Amino acid sequence: MPDGKGTHGSRTRDRDPGLQPERTRLAWRRTTLACAVAASLAGRQTLHSGIDPASLVVLALVVVAWLAFLALAHRRIRAMRMPRPPALSPRAAVAAVACTFALAVLGAAMLR
Repeated sequence: MPDGKGTHGSRTRDRDPGLQPERTRLAWRRTTLACAVAASLAGRQTLHSGIDPASLVVLALVVVAWLAFLALAHRRIRAMRMPRPPALSPRAAVAAVACTFALAVLGAAMLR
């Protein structure tokens, strides 16, 4: 019998995640693809604007940021396969934001 607080007595109910883990996994894949496109465009911009040492350094940083995001996303996608995936750690969330921000800043630096 419900106790008025959304639970049934002393029994605990397992959360049914439904399709949420699949949607989250697909969102990570889309974001990884968007980062890959940004890195590819940075490489294209470097080739078309002339290769100089500064452009190569920025391009190398873009590739590092993309690879870091790729590793983070791959780890999260694998975690989403579990029946009850763990929450994204604050450290991983900050790393994902830092990679995204780095790609944006480095992309702007490529257009100088």
